[in-house]
Amino acid sequence: MTYSDSAKADLHRYLQEARDALVWKLEGLSAYDVRRPLTPTGTNLLGLVKHAAGVELGYLGNTFGRPSGEPLPWLAEGAEVNADMWAAPDETRDDIVALYRRAWAHADATVEALPLDTTGTVPWWPADRAELTLHHAVVRVIADTSRHAGHADILREQLDGAAGELPGATSLPSADPAWWAAHRDRLERAAREAAGRDTTDGPGTRATS
Repeated sequence: MTYSDSAKADLHRYLQEARDALVWKLEGLSAYDVRRPLTPTGTNLLGLVKHAAGVELGYLGNTFGRPSGEPLPWLAEGAEVNADMWAAPDETRDDIVALYRRAWAHADATVEALPLDTTGTVPWWPADRAELTLHHAVVRVIADTSRHAGHADILREQLDGAAGELPGATSLPSADPAWWAAHRDRLERAAREAAGRDTTDGPGTRATS
């Protein structure tokens, strides 16, 4: 969708880039690798996409009186805590990505239909501060999606070394593994040298061999 005014177009551009990056990080991975927890708090690639779908449908749907009708049991009252951050065995990658793309379309339709100064009410916020403008809501969704796209960058690199922002526009200075190995070694040496000069007492201030 192309938004009808320049302010909306700018917002949409950055939101869509973050959306595309998040989905791209799933490509080429096994069902196990897209789901496996890669941090002590369980962060995983498919869970990030599932979470992002719910964020869009909430902030750019329900908040402005435009419910999508999508069933989201993991966000319902009484649902297990953190259920939107991981995929159950019967929740397929295709289903979650398709849900996310439908969330994009629903969110885009909301932004296209309403002025940016339209006021909505966030159902899950405290009543005394639950109102926000559509502009605020879109910026909030951009920030959330971009943050999780950054998480996905690191998770994917941990899995198979794949890195970059988008296909054909990675924003990386080199594609040569040898260049990156030398770069990483240089950073390690610099970190150790700095730690050796650091006289601050406390954990994490000195490198060990």
